[in-house]
Amino acid sequence: MARSACFVVAASAMLYSVSCFVAPGTAPRNPRQSSGSVVETDVTPAMVQEPVTNSFCPLAFGAAVGLLVAVFGARPAMAVDLENGESIFTGNCAACHAGGNNTVVTEKKLKKEALITYGKYDVGAIIKQVTNGNGSMPAFGDKLGPDDIEDVANWVYNKADKW
Repeated sequence: MARSACFVVAASAMLYSVSCFVAPGTAPRNPRQSSGSVVETDVTPAMVQEPVTNSFCPLAFGAAVGLLVAVFGARPAMAVDLENGESIFTGNCAACHAGGNNTVVTEKKLKKEALITYGKYDVGAIIKQVTNGNGSMPAFGDKLGPDDIEDVANWVYNKADKW
């Protein structure tokens, strides 16, 4: 649904911006030019020039092209990438927390009940724990980027009641 909405907005913007440069401008003209090669003039042989408006707008064209590239060239922006969170968890956390358990301190599991007991059933608390570490858990703030930490924290939070 969101992708189709983006498509509609992009198509509308593109059509609107195309109208900025499609219509050609008017060229100078001589009002008394006969069908032959001789020009008939009364007093002044100067050409009468109508105002020329250049309809091409490179800014609008660039904006439309940029919008289309952004919509169709990139994957959709999501606040949380749970697939990335799962892969980060598998690569960095599963050695100690496989299946939501804890092989080092067995009562501090990643299951919902344990997280509630220890005040960690909140994405912000999980982010803080992963970033800074605590007790036996090492800090991952230097090893993982902020987006990866947010993704893994959201994945753990979503998975906590399913383990």
